[in-house]
Amino acid sequence: MKPTSKKSALTEKEGVNQPPSVSTSSLEVIQQLRRKQPSAEELIEGILAGDKTALSRAITLVESTNSAHLEKATAIIQACLPHANKSFRIGITGVPGVGKSTFIEAFGKHLTSIGKKVAVLAVDPSSTISHGSILGDKTRMEELVKDENAYIRPSASGETLGGVARKTRETIILCEAAGFDTIIIETVGVGQSETAVHSMVDFFLLLKISGAGDELQGIKRGIMEMADAIVINKADGDNINKAKLAKTEFNRALHLFPAKKSGWIPSATTCSSYTKEGIPEVWKTLSEYQLLVKKNNYFEQKRHDQNQFWMLETINEQLQSNFYNHPEIIKLLEENKKAVQNDEISPFAAAMNLLKVYSKQ
Repeated sequence: MKPTSKKSALTEKEGVNQPPSVSTSSLEVIQQLRRKQPSAEELIEGILAGDKTALSRAITLVESTNSAHLEKATAIIQACLPHANKSFRIGITGVPGVGKSTFIEAFGKHLTSIGKKVAVLAVDPSSTISHGSILGDKTRMEELVKDENAYIRPSASGETLGGVARKTRETIILCEAAGFDTIIIETVGVGQSETAVHSMVDFFLLLKISGAGDELQGIKRGIMEMADAIVINKADGDNINKAKLAKTEFNRALHLFPAKKSGWIPSATTCSSYTKEGIPEVWKTLSEYQLLVKKNNYFEQKRHDQNQFWMLETINEQLQSNFYNHPEIIKLLEENKKAVQNDEISPFAAAMNLLKVYSKQ
């Protein structure tokens, strides 16, 4: 007797065909808009009118490694330059977990509430393995991202100096031309990112937290010397007393460092990004600094020095890129690497040989 065949209970009847989620005509319009790239003149006009979409598109061009975008990006920067340099640039650093994004949101909301236009350039660390970045700062600053007087631009750090996006300096110019009078640059908080950001801002703010065992460990000469102020974040709840103690310790440490060329005396203070306690006082400190350095002309002098520094950095970066991308160098580099590994030639002699070959091209 043959076994009776049973239909599976998992089978389903053919349903009604669903219409496409986007109509064909609408899809064609969307594709046409994507294909149509605005000209440099259109982007410049949009930026000067405060159009955030035009600003974002221009920043994408500036950050692009595509050589075809370089000429367009350069034209945009050049046109925006006369409208730049009218902002207060603030660098904010601190170890991961110190609450940089939360602080920036609370601080940014305070600034917009008093009539400021704030641009936040948040640099996300890139993976050394996949070279990818999460770019999640917009999700961490939910309130600030919805503010009409704020603009948040996350960028991947890539492999550039200290994890700072290669074109952050030019991005600052575009944001200033778009009418943003306060530029905040958040570092990844690791490596040499502090050095790079310090060389492009007017005020350098170091965020710390208490109770993490780093009050004395955190007193590193390099970063402390760069800081114009130290803010102990998360000074709320049971952490208030610890934050006050950390503030005292850091203020004592700051007095041990040489006087700054600006004539400014750095100090430590506390705040809570959660309760907003101490946030107005942080801005008061920055305002006092700005008043002092503009009065003694240090503000302008520092800007001039920074411009020269970034010119030289760009030259160095371009020379390095040209060297490693030269066809003859690409071929000889591998041969010299093997020779150095096998102790057939010294690293210095190999380097000089390659440089001689390059200089003759």
